[in-house]
Amino acid sequence: MNEFHHTAEADHDTVRFRAMTEADIPAICEIEQESFTTPWTAGAFHNELTNNQFAKYTVLEFDGEVAGYGGMWLIMEEAHVTNIAIRQKYRGQKLGERLLTEMQQTASLFGVQRMTLEVRPSNEIARRLYEKKGFRSVGVRRGYYTDNQEDAIIMWADLPKISRKA
Repeated sequence: MNEFHHTAEADHDTVRFRAMTEADIPAICEIEQESFTTPWTAGAFHNELTNNQFAKYTVLEFDGEVAGYGGMWLIMEEAHVTNIAIRQKYRGQKLGERLLTEMQQTASLFGVQRMTLEVRPSNEIARRLYEKKGFRSVGVRRGYYTDNQEDAIIMWADLPKISRKA
């Protein structure tokens, strides 16, 4: 398991990033329910954490509470963002941007050069965040989302090179 911890102070509020553990799954499922029309199950997260050697999941804690999370698969020089979400009561505080930045930095530390994700055309807030973080639209997956057959915009970003410290 990738063990990493990073803490930052922001207006007296503590933001901490760490690797997701199985103990986080109930809180993550609550965020999934708040965030997505087809949320992942506890079993899906358990499988990602225990059986997927490519998976890296990050938890964002805000004042000691699990406030968000992001997941990605690191395969060769590419990272595929599987999911990213912030608990409803913490939205609008730029925590999603901080989480995505942390994920990009983590991927870079593993030698990843590019990151990709899919996003709903209707999710304008997420699209604006991704564009701000260097993602560009490169294509469309027709009927990608199973709940309403909405297309997905495929986005890619080049990541800065970060050297590993010994």
